[in-house]
Amino acid sequence: MARKKKALPVLENVEITGVAAEGKAFARVNEMVVFVPFVVPGDVVDLQIVRKKHSYAEATVIKFHSYSAVRSVPFCSHFGVCGGCKWQCLPYSEQLRYKQKQVEDALVRIGKLEFPAINPILGSKLTQCYRNKLEFGFSNKKWLTKEQIASEVEIENMNAVGFHIAGAFDKILDIDKCFLMDDICNRLRNDIRQYAFVHGLSFHDIRNRRGLLRNMMLRTSDTKELMLVMQFCWLTDDERKQALDLLAHLQHTFPEITSLLYVNNTKCNDTIGDLEVLTYSGTDFIYEIMENLKFKVGPKSFYQTNTHQAYELYKVARNFAALTGKELVYDLYTGTGTIANFVAHMARQVIGIEYVPEAIEDAVENSKINHIDNTIFYAGDMKDLLNSDFIDAHGHPDVIITDPPRAGMHKDVIDAILFAAPKRIVYVSCNPATQARDFQLLDEKYKVKAIQPVDMFPQTHHVENVVKLERRL
Repeated sequence: MARKKKALPVLENVEITGVAAEGKAFARVNEMVVFVPFVVPGDVVDLQIVRKKHSYAEATVIKFHSYSAVRSVPFCSHFGVCGGCKWQCLPYSEQLRYKQKQVEDALVRIGKLEFPAINPILGSKLTQCYRNKLEFGFSNKKWLTKEQIASEVEIENMNAVGFHIAGAFDKILDIDKCFLMDDICNRLRNDIRQYAFVHGLSFHDIRNRRGLLRNMMLRTSDTKELMLVMQFCWLTDDERKQALDLLAHLQHTFPEITSLLYVNNTKCNDTIGDLEVLTYSGTDFIYEIMENLKFKVGPKSFYQTNTHQAYELYKVARNFAALTGKELVYDLYTGTGTIANFVAHMARQVIGIEYVPEAIEDAVENSKINHIDNTIFYAGDMKDLLNSDFIDAHGHPDVIITDPPRAGMHKDVIDAILFAAPKRIVYVSCNPATQARDFQLLDEKYKVKAIQPVDMFPQTHHVENVVKLERRL
């Protein structure tokens, strides 16, 4: 007979005292740290422990006794269920303060380095509707809220379009209104949902790999262009006709769509990098403008999702690089060459390296569009491509700009940077923890000279950080 699990305790009248990682806050109860989502320091709450370890626990709020004086009223009706925008309950000034502290804590606790005073974080002018890209998933398994379950009312229509629920990959939270993008995202998503209900279109069942409607991706730009990529999963001619009829409806109903694309994905996952994207109407790309540069953005392209704040971020990187027009610059993890092309007019030559071949094709195209002739781009795994032979062949760089993924840089890449021995390194990071870890390995030859946090994602705990390092004498 299986042993009955011991019920996890309820903690009463607990004051939340601090902000932790991943957008959670925490309290201390009898020498144990308890992590809690959707609360702020100063809230007094009853907590239901949902996971308990020796030195810490995770809990959810079951009752608020009093609210913190610094608490904001969340503006989104999906707050507390949707996994995004977890910091809506914090005033934006407090969000910035904690993000600044996150950067400082990483440098102190992980980096264990000497560093100058950190510049005040650059906040985003837009704290809502700041994203230029959003994706919504379709599912025949709607996520039910606690209120819906408690009502015991039978939900006849379990189809939903919205965001995936963390820890439940096959379930979608049905979204009525999202504040991350211009309202066009809401009008399009809600229209497609209603059209599907009226015309009997099937929503995707990821476990059984069937159901016509699978995913929709929206891109907007400062040029007022709009891209919609509809991801279908059709297995029959009838389903294909249904998909094309929906596209015809969207073309007629939303003339602001300048790029209407679609793809048939019958795979296990939603990635489309290896699939052919077809054009139903308009162009197969849109343009973004930054300063005097134009960037071509396709359905598979990477481009910073907060356009206005990306400009501020790149200006910081360019300033830290301190280019005079004579330098050879290596741009590592160049993506579609945005930074490389952004600094090219101030350098002798820029060499960009990126893992994704399609991104390098975009980078080359972006140089051509902007009549930039002093960039060279290479595709390949950074740790394999960037080695002593590559550096000897192309020259030792004067400046290296690196913008790695959240995992940071591979040790082989750091070793290659140390071999290249540039005068300056500009390290752009979306994860201050792995950035600080990499600084430990660079510390033997490089000293941190300037630090500039940048907020790219308001209402979340994420923070970007740009650091200038100079070679020790």
